[in-house]
Amino acid sequence: MNWRDYGTDLDWAVAAYTARTGNTVVHEYFTSEEEMLAKLRNSPDAYDVVLVNSAYTAEAKEEGLIARIDTTKIPNFGDIDPSLANNGDLNPGGELYGVPWTWGLTSIAVNTDDFTELPSSLSVLWDPQWTGRVSIRDDGLEAVQFAAMATGQSINHITDLASVEAKLEQLLPQIGMFWTSETEWNRAMSAGELAVATYWSGSVAHAQALGLPVTFIVPEEGAIGWLDGLSIPAGSRHKDAAAAFIDWMIDPEFYVKWDAEGAPVSSNAKALAALPETSFNRILVDHPATIARVQFVKPVSETVHAAYEKLWSDLKASR
Repeated sequence: MNWRDYGTDLDWAVAAYTARTGNTVVHEYFTSEEEMLAKLRNSPDAYDVVLVNSAYTAEAKEEGLIARIDTTKIPNFGDIDPSLANNGDLNPGGELYGVPWTWGLTSIAVNTDDFTELPSSLSVLWDPQWTGRVSIRDDGLEAVQFAAMATGQSINHITDLASVEAKLEQLLPQIGMFWTSETEWNRAMSAGELAVATYWSGSVAHAQALGLPVTFIVPEEGAIGWLDGLSIPAGSRHKDAAAAFIDWMIDPEFYVKWDAEGAPVSSNAKALAALPETSFNRILVDHPATIARVQFVKPVSETVHAAYEKLWSDLKASR
């Protein structure tokens, strides 16, 4: 279970895994982390591998939805960057419940046909010049986080929610569309409907590979960082096959080919080292000053998350 078109369901990758193991892969998709958790709660034995963002791993573990990872069954785990392998959010209680798979940034991408000089600030989203050609993902938490950065606050420690709400209220007239999927975003950008929009770093790499005129920006205010792990549901009936699938997903052979098609940053240090120097992700990780501006998402309580979603829903309803 994963987001659609996010690595695990690539035809050639699934075919290679099946050829190696004889196992058949069937995908099911979700459109939000909340939907993912609900599917695990409602059908605990229906899935063998699930993509869980690190900000939700502890919650899934506490509910008994995912199992502790046995790394002895995942040979490529030894090449995972130690800082990611030991990430506290993927190791709730000191034990691994999510194999670090990919990480990346949520920031802004601009249409290079519209910009002769690339913007350096999130304020471009509020620039009247681009009214109607601005887009952000229709996600309350993410919207609040962007507004927090724009008001000089930490995305993980928002102390002035009123200023965040005011900032989002100012943003809404700018927005021509809310996007929900990579396919929808790429279609709008290809049609020239977007000048600037929030997007994922790996998806920008994919858009560039498709020939779209886009450039990824990490503005002076920062960007949202995220880390995705691959977990094995507690109710899985094929845990060895699941471990073998995860091992293939972190294999350098898989990642180098995926990177050429547009991918987030691999957690596997050997895979990153194998990329050509022109790779979008190789360039990204080779610029520590850029990474230093990133604010990595920490777990958000259900109460706080609900408050952010309500704020966002209320603002859209009054638009």
